[in-house]
Amino acid sequence: MEKAAGFLSSLLGGGEEVPPEPAATVRSILIYPIKSCRGISVPQAPITSTGFRWDRQWVVVNSKGRAYTQRVEPKLALVEVEMPPEAFAEEWRPTADSYLVGRAPGMDPLKIPLSAEQAIINDVSVWEWSGSAYDEGAEAAEWFSSYFGNPSRLVRFKGGSEIRPTNPDYAQSYKIMFTDCFPFLMASQGSLDALNEVLKEPVPMNRFRPNILVDGCHPYSEDLWKTIKINKLTFQGVKLCNRCKVPTINQENGILGTEPTETLLTFRSDEVLRPNHKNKRQVYFGQNLVCKESLSAKGKGRIIKVSDPVYVLERFPSSDEAPA
Repeated sequence: MEKAAGFLSSLLGGGEEVPPEPAATVRSILIYPIKSCRGISVPQAPITSTGFRWDRQWVVVNSKGRAYTQRVEPKLALVEVEMPPEAFAEEWRPTADSYLVGRAPGMDPLKIPLSAEQAIINDVSVWEWSGSAYDEGAEAAEWFSSYFGNPSRLVRFKGGSEIRPTNPDYAQSYKIMFTDCFPFLMASQGSLDALNEVLKEPVPMNRFRPNILVDGCHPYSEDLWKTIKINKLTFQGVKLCNRCKVPTINQENGILGTEPTETLLTFRSDEVLRPNHKNKRQVYFGQNLVCKESLSAKGKGRIIKVSDPVYVLERFPSSDEAPA
């Protein structure tokens, strides 16, 4: 007990105990600035009140202000997004020469200023939420309208006045921007390797679009991680990630298939993992997280890096008892 207490104290910054072996290591950190477009692999990422900085801060909407996702526009998978490399430093602020750059097949590059003032557009909606957002202007609207063949606009979350809370049944007091449900999604390389062993054709991790990819743990062990520490930041597992059809979309060409969902149904479904729960034909891959420190006032040091160790402080007894 004394060793455990000493280790917890050291994680919290109050002791010098040598920690035990970590459960895993951060292998990759991925940010998706525009919802449903390609992600950016970064060496480090600061944590804000809504998740990683820049993650899902933008979304493409149709003429009614409804968000596009790959579920209805698989071509979003082909849109590459670039940001200044220094944008992922903790104290960085954009200048007049700072841009988000979008690229897509058959299109000239699109440059979006990161520091320009924007007009406000109302009645933007993502799933259950609706509110106002910043409109990124006519050039971006024309670019995405031409790419999709339908009237479209690019909008940015209006963080100064809009709040989009997470589902309080799973995570009270937390908030997000344009991500689906929760601030962070974690998956493990071991889980993907185990899945690929039973697939006829292996799939890459970009099918599952995690923010934090860890390595060095047993397949699907992240299902049971209730409380973890990464760089003295506390993350809590709040809900197993039930997967929509996006993992069946080839992220290299935007073509819809049936795998890996058909195979996941055989061993990662409610029927298998959660037999005591009545639910739909859901499959699970990855764990949704919140970060405790994102609730408090701003402070330095809220950043995680590739190669950071992952320490598990508390586990769910079983997948059947993990929230989903």
